[in-house]
Amino acid sequence: MKTTLQAGIIGLGAGESHIRGYQEHPDCSLLALCDFDVSKRENLIQRYPEARLYACAEDLIDDPDVNVVSIASFDKDHGSQVCRALTSGKHVFVEKPLCQSQQEMSSIRRLLVDQPSLKLSSNLKLRTCPRFVEVREMIANQAFGQIYYLEADYNYGRLSKLTDGWRGKQEFYSVVYGGGIHVVDLLMWLTNDRVNKVSAFGNDISTSGSEFRHNDMVVSTLSFENGIIGKVAINFGCVFPHFHKLSVYGTNATFENRLGEGLIYKSRDNNVDPTILNAPYPGTENHSLITSFLDSILGIGLAIVDERVVFDSMSVCLAIEQAVNDSKIVTVEYGD
Repeated sequence: MKTTLQAGIIGLGAGESHIRGYQEHPDCSLLALCDFDVSKRENLIQRYPEARLYACAEDLIDDPDVNVVSIASFDKDHGSQVCRALTSGKHVFVEKPLCQSQQEMSSIRRLLVDQPSLKLSSNLKLRTCPRFVEVREMIANQAFGQIYYLEADYNYGRLSKLTDGWRGKQEFYSVVYGGGIHVVDLLMWLTNDRVNKVSAFGNDISTSGSEFRHNDMVVSTLSFENGIIGKVAINFGCVFPHFHKLSVYGTNATFENRLGEGLIYKSRDNNVDPTILNAPYPGTENHSLITSFLDSILGIGLAIVDERVVFDSMSVCLAIEQAVNDSKIVTVEYGD
């Protein structure tokens, strides 16, 4: 008989989009949902009458019938909820970020070492964007020559989510952890390389005068282990649509991601038109990584985002936040 997984989801904002991923997998069922918002729970009763409903995340995690937990709560709660779920023997799929401190990440790592059969993944979904998948394949096939520089901008374009939403009410919120982690992971995935050192600066000009008390803009330079240089700009306050700008510079060609299409430049001549890359962007859903995560639990496939990917991207983001706060170059601590 095939193993049937039973999933529970904490946080029905972003977490509601996880539901489809669990429902579509043939060996998984949606067992439980949790949100502290009464109105959301009342709505869920109508839409998912067979699901167990919880007001408290700890009660869902402690449900003995739940063996897979999706965590989409406020960022400040991720670390403790991941630890509780792993301690309870549950597999965990967590919205980014994994946690908010080096101490929390070390605790999570120790729990996984003690229970190696458990799986951990996070929603770094740019790895499933068809356009970026094609660019990665081109890089691997040397179509760009030797890569020497990359830059990625995380243009959030949703300022009100900082000034009016829950992020502005948190004691601490990091745009690096909550958004920039997507483009940090993207650059490491494209190059198949780790970041060695980072420097960074931030400001809070866009949210000045609001409840939000943290940097809304961070720019970081990245030094990769193989000599590549990178840059990420995390711009939550921009007057611009939500977009992942990406440029890849190689010795033979350059790629640029634009709102409408991707462009590949193979000549320095202004009269030579670039090649258009029409692969879909973003072309990915918020549940896109769940199938491979469940397959990895069942031993029938590999997770697109496994625990090493989660720890690596989080390690770089922790270093970027430290570089902003300390105004110095920081060496990334991977802990392996």
